[in-house]
Amino acid sequence: MLLCLDLSEGCVLLEEARIDEIIYMMDLEEKARFIVGVGLPGWFGNPHSRVQGAAGETHPIERLGIPSVVLADGPAGLRINPIREGDEKRYHATAFPVAVMLASTWNRDILEAVGRAMGEEAREYGVDILLAPAMNIHRNPLCGRNFEYYSEDPLLTGEMAASFVRGVQSQGVGACLKHFAANNQETNRMLIDTIVSERALREIYLKGFEIAVRKSKPWVVMSAYNKLRGVYCSQNEWLLTQVLRKEWGFDGFVVSDWYAGDDPVEQVKAGNDLIMPGKAYQISSKRRDEVEEIVEAVRDGRLSVEILDRNVRNILRILVNSPSFRGYRYSNTPNLDEHARIAYDAGAEGVILLKNDGILPLSLDRRIAVFGTGQIETIKGGTGSGDTHPRYIISIIDGMRERGLRIDEELADTYRRYVDAMRGMDEYRIRTGLFGEPRAPSLPQDFLSDAELDRFAKRNDVAVLVISRISGEGYDRKPEKGDFYLSDDERSLLEKISRIFHRYGGKVVAVLNIGSPIEIASWRDLVDGILLVWQAGQETGRIVADTLIGVVNPSGKLPVTFPRSYDDVPSWSFPGEPRDNPQRVVYEEDIYVGYRYYDTFGVDPAYEFGFGLSYTTFEYRSLELERIGESVRVRFEVENTGGIPGKEVAQVYVKAPKGRIDKPFQELKGFHKTRLLKPGEVERVEVELDFRSLASFDGEKWLLEKGEYEVRVGSSSRDIRLIGRFTIEEERRYDP
Repeated sequence: MLLCLDLSEGCVLLEEARIDEIIYMMDLEEKARFIVGVGLPGWFGNPHSRVQGAAGETHPIERLGIPSVVLADGPAGLRINPIREGDEKRYHATAFPVAVMLASTWNRDILEAVGRAMGEEAREYGVDILLAPAMNIHRNPLCGRNFEYYSEDPLLTGEMAASFVRGVQSQGVGACLKHFAANNQETNRMLIDTIVSERALREIYLKGFEIAVRKSKPWVVMSAYNKLRGVYCSQNEWLLTQVLRKEWGFDGFVVSDWYAGDDPVEQVKAGNDLIMPGKAYQISSKRRDEVEEIVEAVRDGRLSVEILDRNVRNILRILVNSPSFRGYRYSNTPNLDEHARIAYDAGAEGVILLKNDGILPLSLDRRIAVFGTGQIETIKGGTGSGDTHPRYIISIIDGMRERGLRIDEELADTYRRYVDAMRGMDEYRIRTGLFGEPRAPSLPQDFLSDAELDRFAKRNDVAVLVISRISGEGYDRKPEKGDFYLSDDERSLLEKISRIFHRYGGKVVAVLNIGSPIEIASWRDLVDGILLVWQAGQETGRIVADTLIGVVNPSGKLPVTFPRSYDDVPSWSFPGEPRDNPQRVVYEEDIYVGYRYYDTFGVDPAYEFGFGLSYTTFEYRSLELERIGESVRVRFEVENTGGIPGKEVAQVYVKAPKGRIDKPFQELKGFHKTRLLKPGEVERVEVELDFRSLASFDGEKWLLEKGEYEVRVGSSSRDIRLIGRFTIEEERRYDP
């Protein structure tokens, strides 16, 4: 690797192996400054980043020709300011579907394509490191940032993240896995102490990170805000050095979450290489300048210069590859049109059909009455650092218009006037959130009279009811009406629509524009169809319209379980104790997260993990198991037995034998999304299961117990179509 540093004597070419010479040339204060950010750009009197709206920058060392490097948020798209003072140009970035919707595709190629597009936008806007993907486990459906996270399952999480990272880094910019680790709530996120067994930690909460680190070699990992068994993650040497580097072989650098931890010296010792954003004293009177603290610690012997050099080296080894170090001349003109197509394709594959009593897809001559303010105020994604600033957002009603659906324009205009009038009232006025995003209070939904509903029902064939939810960084959802449950006015409107439209032979379809599960079981019998469209980014309206009329055949599958009631959720300790101000949260459910709990203990969900219907049907057949060395190769066929083209997600679960260690009923160990299969077309699927991936952690090592293992192939965790078995004759133990 060659690096050009612009010294006063001229340009000096250095091999990466000679980075130590650069470190030798740095004085103590330069080293300390290099591992601490410049302060939050554009806040607290700090100057803007050269890429306005970026989350952070590193200190340059001009005398050594070391440039500053820019880091920006991006789980659903690059987050930078679209408008800059005194500049007529606009700097919009694509709003992609949120991560839970990307995971609903179960399509590695889609994730890689989205990563490539985000990576290109980052590079062409002058950003070196994209702070994505976010990959914490959906421990509880109320976590405010679940929309940013992939799944309740670590394998699906890790595979989606690895594909995304490969895409981003193919563009010459870095990706950052976050938030490491067990950062599964927003309530008191900066101080909550997560108490979790090492087994659950390794099998559930670390496993996705491990998969992504080993398979995609990310440049950066972000340490989380929370404490892990009493120690802040950013100050946890066992987590950041023993597990991440020594066990998994991570060779990038670790960056703290913004203002994480309480001691920069301990962060440096633990292996948190870069402390961001810097100047923590600007938000807390208890903090000092981190650079000064690090310099003092070296001078008084509390921090060795060798440890400081190690962290500088870890950062430099990565940043020499960054666009800024390479002197890349970014264009500020990424290919937004092409990326819009990628965003559409990703969202189209992530739509999940939850219910269809013969109503979908709709023919173009169907007359449609669209209800719910979400048709206008369509939610593209969540709030906080996962927000985006696209060129446009296609609302659901506009998408239906654009695609030529026969919508009731009088009703649509009634909703437009209603939304405008309500937003003009102080109670419902749109305000600005912590991150500068618009925060819109929920509007009452049941404002139409029975007579008006009767009139619309008489002249329309189908009612489409949009139900919306939004959540975001800094707060968790609540198990209350209007959040996890329908509000009274939502329920009232739904019941009226169902009663009146069905009276006239009409049908009702619910469209769920949400970022994480809500309760559905109590009202699903009132509707004929349910489309889960998540928060699909800027193309949401087009995706919804095309799915309604069958241009898109839904092929998404649930990456999370939808419980029948919040009372069924196993993580009952969420968000910790004491309830009014949690300081500590104990993961009492241990490894039994999501479907691992529901399947093991016989609790029926509303919709199981991996569930998703299609407008066609698929048949599974011809299962073969072949043992090859330390793995088993699983082969089978999937045939489209319906009447239209479609894709299927084939899922491979393994049920382990009873042994010394308690295990879930079954666990996802592989999956494959087929190509688009024409009616009658067959795809031969092959999934390889490594023996080590079947092992459980016994407190010291990974243990693969002997006995008969059952391979369960199906369309969801509870729709198993094929079963095969193989035997492990002798137990195996693997080092962590």
